[in-house]
Amino acid sequence: MLKKIGGVVALVGMCALSLFLLNCGSSSSRPSGVVYVLTQGINGGGDTVSSFGLDLDSGELSLVNSNAATCPAATQANPQPCGAPLDIVLDPAGAAAFVLNQGIPCITQANGQCVPTDSSPIAPSIYSYTVNSDGSLSSPGAAVNWTCVSPNGTACSSYYADTAVLMARDDAGQFLFVIDDGVYPYPASCPLIAAAVQSSQNAMDFTGCPSISVFSISGSSLTLVSQSSTYQSPLYLSKIPTSLSAITFTPSTPANASPQELLFVSENYDLCTVSCLPPGSTPNDNALSVYGVSSTGVLSEQPNSPYALAVSNPISVIAVNTTPAGQAANGGVFAFVGSQGSGTGAVNPFQLCTVANETDCSGAAAAENLVVPVLCPPAQTCSVSAGQDPLAMAVDPTNNFLYVLAQSGAVFGFRINTTQGTLAGLIPTNVPTGSQPVSMAIHPTVNNTGQYLYVSNSNSDSITGFALSTTSGAMSSLPTVITPAAPSGIAVH
Repeated sequence: MLKKIGGVVALVGMCALSLFLLNCGSSSSRPSGVVYVLTQGINGGGDTVSSFGLDLDSGELSLVNSNAATCPAATQANPQPCGAPLDIVLDPAGAAAFVLNQGIPCITQANGQCVPTDSSPIAPSIYSYTVNSDGSLSSPGAAVNWTCVSPNGTACSSYYADTAVLMARDDAGQFLFVIDDGVYPYPASCPLIAAAVQSSQNAMDFTGCPSISVFSISGSSLTLVSQSSTYQSPLYLSKIPTSLSAITFTPSTPANASPQELLFVSENYDLCTVSCLPPGSTPNDNALSVYGVSSTGVLSEQPNSPYALAVSNPISVIAVNTTPAGQAANGGVFAFVGSQGSGTGAVNPFQLCTVANETDCSGAAAAENLVVPVLCPPAQTCSVSAGQDPLAMAVDPTNNFLYVLAQSGAVFGFRINTTQGTLAGLIPTNVPTGSQPVSMAIHPTVNNTGQYLYVSNSNSDSITGFALSTTSGAMSSLPTVITPAAPSGIAVH
């Protein structure tokens, strides 16, 4: 926010000086589009959500002069009592926002013990906001915590330390999904197969394991969906989740099949040791798990999940349904997995078999909706290079183009073959961002003049914007916008 320095001339001069960064002043009416970016501040202080008006004709951003706190409990003595803000998600209408705070786990000592400090442990949290008429956010609502296990019908009063990773919602805005790392060192009794707490023994064994939690969304309110019929419980895992993506599709069989929702989760480390595996087996560190989502938000791991991945350290995933609405063919359901490599990262395409074809999906695979690698001649996976550490991915509103954010400082663009799932690099293949990009978002609709992608850059304290061609997918740079210190998650509507 600009400091008042006296006199109209001074204000005009300041605006002229800053024109390439921010538009001065704010509007009393809501802008045509809005970009929200989380900022983590300096030395653990100043965690906020900044709002920027988006001009849908030019893609340029202007500051809405209002910042919302990501943690209302912050004080001068303890400026970051919620842990760092990681991620922000909007409801489909852009009327509500949800901010994920990492929490503060206990501190692991040299002897392996996890010891609380004055500022830890603090459970991760989600705060909700309503969107004001000018695009700014309201004061946050009450904190939502979920790392607590108790019998259904009893109050949950003691939350254990955990580390939130990421969240995502489904297209309909019905559910919000959150993945957690759990507590390190990890319990030795995590379930071999994804499971919820069903007994007091399970509660002792599973608490602190990695997990997936589901919330139902109603306006700006969240309600935890218990994954157990007897306990308030997330779905606990034996693998460390790194990313997630939800998708809805309609199976090809039977003929009158209803739409089905699936949640894809990438994982890069198996907690299982040789003591909990059959003789001769090895841990399946790199995997993709697929869960069915019921109408009430209960998760069920699908047959043959988790799928072992022949990739190194998967860190991102996005699921895409390229089948046109109302049609059962002429497209496909694909999952693109970003993985770290020794030199450069890669994106690997996988197909959810919904229709039998001559290349990747047999009739049996289609009948069971199995996930298989997309193959390229001569029977090799169709991996494409995507810079170092492809940490995030986004698809344009037409589902024709995939954009991959590399932490090395670039966005890579690909055209999706909507029937085969293969990827072809755009021209240019990549464009530079600011220093240490951490998150990106695409405006969900296509304007007459194009569509827009925005990247938050943690080290350069900025938002990099790009206009996207609706025909070629090509990226052209927009003016860079300066943000408060250390931006993280970003969302746009």
